[in-house]
Amino acid sequence: MTLSVGVIGGGQLARMMVPPAVELGLDIRVLAESAGESAGIAVTQLGDYRSADDVLRFAQGVDVVTFDHEHVPQAVLRALVDAGVAVRPGPDALLFAQDKLRMRERLGALGLPMPEWGAVSSIADLDLFLATHGGRAVVKTARGGYDGKGVRVVSSGAEVADWFDDDDPLLVEELVDFRRELSQMLARRPSGEIALWPLVESIQRGGVCAEVIAPAPSSTGRLREVAAEIATTIAAELGVTGALAVELFETTDERLLVNELAMRPHNSGHWSIDGSETSQFEQHLRAVLDLPLGPTATRAPWSVMVNVLGGTAENRYPAALADQPGAKYHFYGKDPRPGRKVGHVTAVGYELEDVVFRARAAAAFFED
Repeated sequence: MTLSVGVIGGGQLARMMVPPAVELGLDIRVLAESAGESAGIAVTQLGDYRSADDVLRFAQGVDVVTFDHEHVPQAVLRALVDAGVAVRPGPDALLFAQDKLRMRERLGALGLPMPEWGAVSSIADLDLFLATHGGRAVVKTARGGYDGKGVRVVSSGAEVADWFDDDDPLLVEELVDFRRELSQMLARRPSGEIALWPLVESIQRGGVCAEVIAPAPSSTGRLREVAAEIATTIAAELGVTGALAVELFETTDERLLVNELAMRPHNSGHWSIDGSETSQFEQHLRAVLDLPLGPTATRAPWSVMVNVLGGTAENRYPAALADQPGAKYHFYGKDPRPGRKVGHVTAVGYELEDVVFRARAAAAFFED
């Protein structure tokens, strides 16, 4: 009997689940809001992920429901569970990826390293935090932010006065003095088996991931062990099933602090399609179906992924393929607009400087 997976959300993450699903002989179905979304090839139903009726109708006949994004309301998730649908990750885990304040509270209870933080409900609350944390801080909306959205660096509470119009408190964090951003990805199945990929370095531009280097340079020994311990603890204690990305700051005094969580395939893991024995997308499908996980060894010493932001693939492949025939090109079928992730390019090889050059050169053909 063919196993079936239902993916809520029709974005590029759902799109990149399709090839490994086909290779594994799975039936993959996608609930999208419109027919023109990235994963259109696998869309079996159009509907609103915020509607319990739409989602329950979509979930009929699938073995497990998983996600392209983390925005499905808790009430809808729990309606699925109440109807006997296997939801992975489940609502109890997904809550901590949906609500940054709840995430900070839970990780604090686990004793995991984080930036100093607080919940603020007024300009006065925020100004007090600023006064005791060097005069500058990062303010985030508790829900809904991604790729730099819902995040501001401020030196006065008045700079986010418009965000206090809602009743929900905001998250404020100290402005961390970090030397680089890292990401530890793993996958966990319901039985508890965990597989980790190498720790990677994520290079941000304008709050958006621009490049990923796998493995992160100078990440052997204790640094790698601590990152793995943090991510494994989070996955086990929160009951995560499927892919998990733990974004980390490496501070100038050589500590690791947890920045964000994502309970799904993640931009920092796209390199694994071409650079790992098992991609994050195949592994996510294996994990949510509680199938044995695949090996995560790298295919070459270095992999570099470069996002294509705001460009287009139209009429540009011939020149790119001629110049960088060894690069791997992945485009998402999305209309370009400034700063939008429309695709990525990956290069793998034995010399980091050469791999970085080839990945950047290949991606440059598609930039506007």
